[in-house]
Amino acid sequence: MQIIDLVVIVAYLAATAWLGLKLSGRQSGLKDYFLGGRDLPWWAVCLSVVATETSALTVIGIPVMSYLGDINYLQLGLGYIIGRIVVAFFMLPRYYDGEMVTAYAYLGKRFGGSTQTTAGVTFLFTRLMADGIRVLAAAIPLKTILDGMGVHTNYFTIIVVLAVVTILYTFIGGIKAVVWVDVAQMGLYVAGGILSIIVVSAATGGGWFTEAADAGKFTMFIFDGNPVSADSSFVTSLLGGAIFAMASHGSDQLVVQRLLTCRSKREAQKALIASGVVVFVQFAIFLVVGLALWGYYDHQSPSSMGLTRDDEIFPHFIIEGLPQGISGLLLAGILAAAMSTLSSSLSALSSSTVTDVIGKFRSTPLTDRQGLRAGRWATIGWGLAFIAPATIFQSDEGNIVILALGVAGITYGGLLGAFAFGILNRRATAADANIAFVVAVAVNAYFFVMEKYVTGEVWVAWQWYPLLGVIVTFAVGGLLSLRHPASPRTAVTAETREDAPRR
Repeated sequence: MQIIDLVVIVAYLAATAWLGLKLSGRQSGLKDYFLGGRDLPWWAVCLSVVATETSALTVIGIPVMSYLGDINYLQLGLGYIIGRIVVAFFMLPRYYDGEMVTAYAYLGKRFGGSTQTTAGVTFLFTRLMADGIRVLAAAIPLKTILDGMGVHTNYFTIIVVLAVVTILYTFIGGIKAVVWVDVAQMGLYVAGGILSIIVVSAATGGGWFTEAADAGKFTMFIFDGNPVSADSSFVTSLLGGAIFAMASHGSDQLVVQRLLTCRSKREAQKALIASGVVVFVQFAIFLVVGLALWGYYDHQSPSSMGLTRDDEIFPHFIIEGLPQGISGLLLAGILAAAMSTLSSSLSALSSSTVTDVIGKFRSTPLTDRQGLRAGRWATIGWGLAFIAPATIFQSDEGNIVILALGVAGITYGGLLGAFAFGILNRRATAADANIAFVVAVAVNAYFFVMEKYVTGEVWVAWQWYPLLGVIVTFAVGGLLSLRHPASPRTAVTAETREDAPRR
């Protein structure tokens, strides 16, 4: 890797910070900082949602799936589309009922401040852990490439540099800066994936395609295997993926915050459903990258190539297989994906901190000025906090995509269950919902820890974690709700609050 590549990377980091600040405009209050004044076009929100959930995990983690196996991961993409459709018509209208800033404000309306704060704090913890892994995903290829240049540094230094640049434009520009930078970053890393396919095809004469087809690596649907524990089976991927998408896009503030920046509920629904189609295409691009690399490296295993992690296969190609300048562009694409997710997380974490935690512990409501100041300080605090989980998971040797999704899935089930429970069970009280939520999270955490760090055996595929959490929430919450009869007056009051006209 030559000096021109380093120049491209530095120029990209500087341009990203400048673009975010340039496009952000002045932020006068909480609505501007966290919701962009609710005046963003649906197509920009759509691409921002995709960029947010992509991260460096997709860029370096998905190619290795097809490199070592086939393209059955696309089954999950189909499930994601189905789950988004359900969210668009079942959950999204609830968020547009009134002037909500976070997804958990609905729980506050239904059950009260204690449930909203419980969900908000859980989101803060889960997002910190999951996105700490995403920061590590960006640091892995960057460290590999810097080592190839003779620049030996550690993960801590790399993570700090990424965090500082991202904090800069998120701190000043708010969600509007995040969304528009997401759009630009998505274009860059997708172009990088397509460019890799072109370079490999030119080097191999396109022979990798025939080799992959003959080896059965274009297999998309897998109908055998245990549908409970096999994460590659059709039933697990389609249904489990649909429920996982319902949880991640219906109850995760990271995504819901973007949808609330749209000009109307209808535009938010278009943005959400279209994002599912774009994600499917994006999965396909990076799976094809993996197949192309499999042919390029003559079917060698990553370990036989001297790599310490399977996830290093694409960064290894960037170092050895790309011309000068293009290597820097590809690395900039990986950084784009990482910074997109990090900036999105910072904005979502700070909004939930201010609205669901700080706002609920104050005796008087926050003024716009106080909320804006608190949000910016929260942005800095969470940006620095990402360093800890990224360091914790450095030694993990499993597929980093599955690791991050598994961590997120621990609480997704409880969050999705709490939303559905609040909508469908009018008898339930705040205590019922809170206890059921905590038990659901504990059950999923038990399975994750036992499977990952104790037995090493998969009992329940990670796609089923949200469904498991929903089942536990309804079972525990439903039994607890039988302690007290439904109050017609309470039910009417709840309905009245939910059907209140928007201002």
